[in-house]
Amino acid sequence: MLSSLFSAIRVTCTGSCGVSNKANDGAWVVEESYFNSSLSLADKGNLTAGEHSFPFQFLLPTTAPTSFEGPFGRVVHQLKATIDTPRFSKDHKCSLVFYVLSPLNLNSIPDIEQPNVASATKRFSYKLVKTGSVVLTARTDLRGYVAGQVLRLQADIENQSGKDTSPVVASLLQKVSYKAKRWIYDVRTIAEVEGAGAKAWRRAEWREQILVPALPQSALPGCSLIHIDYYLQVALKAPEATVMLPLFVGDIAVNRAPPGASSPAVPSAPPQEEAEAVAGAPPALDPVSLSSKSRSQPPAPAPAADGRPGALRVSPGAAGPHFAEACGGPVPAGSALALPPEYGSWGYLYGGPEPRDAPLDRALPAEAPPSYEQSCLTRGADP
Repeated sequence: MLSSLFSAIRVTCTGSCGVSNKANDGAWVVEESYFNSSLSLADKGNLTAGEHSFPFQFLLPTTAPTSFEGPFGRVVHQLKATIDTPRFSKDHKCSLVFYVLSPLNLNSIPDIEQPNVASATKRFSYKLVKTGSVVLTARTDLRGYVAGQVLRLQADIENQSGKDTSPVVASLLQKVSYKAKRWIYDVRTIAEVEGAGAKAWRRAEWREQILVPALPQSALPGCSLIHIDYYLQVALKAPEATVMLPLFVGDIAVNRAPPGASSPAVPSAPPQEEAEAVAGAPPALDPVSLSSKSRSQPPAPAPAADGRPGALRVSPGAAGPHFAEACGGPVPAGSALALPPEYGSWGYLYGGPEPRDAPLDRALPAEAPPSYEQSCLTRGADP
């Protein structure tokens, strides 16, 4: 290598976020910067033939958000090195993207340990004649989870009509909001489990488990242009009843109460729902257990030999930065190599001036027949 004259050797460390109105378009309409630092590594002079090493370091701010990339925006951190050469000579440049994981401690979220339960009531009808009602109640064991943790779901169906209900479907949903000139929302199904329906005049109980795959953390703290929300939707098609449970995905698990710790008294059953008496209804029966019919991921691991719940083993970096690929469908989560959700189904996108916490019930137009992904945003209870 011949000696080479240079004006300066500079290294720049940057962290920023950009959002676009079009999918996979690098022309950002809105940007924000988190840090931008530069160092000069050598004085003006020349480089002799051979290899040269210039050590350097940068101190990253604690507020830097976790790396993320989606179809309409990304949070990226990178290093850029430049050798400035004299006039009329070509500068030498290179860059390197590095990943930042700012752990989200679920215990820092208010009321994270409170019960997560929701209920909806829907009436069966035939030719404008009410034939009875169905009460759908869903609950989860926690309100926040980390990658590899098992989400335990219980759904109760009280069928106060003479008609059987449709199968019950539980879906883990992800909603990513991008703040461009207008809010753009990307809603997709991460995992889905289907159970049998409830027979006429019967009460049914469905217990299922969903293995939480490696996912971007909720909210994406530190970034004001991209926001991530998660929901568990439990729905019936007939009658159209839907309940939504907001969930959080983080990096540090919720601290469970130690065995034997006192806990506040919890009623053994919810209050009796006020409903119209249905003539000819048989006496209430003990709830029956519903079986699962299909799932989009392998069953959750069985409990360990010591009685503790089974869990997927995930390496420390498995819940780190996530990048999108153009393919759709639920994401399997049966191994430590579970990928983050992809963003290829642009049919789930809609935009408008609403804030990032806009309700999901305005997201998708219904189609015939609607899929559960499309109907995930309808409300189950009558107004």
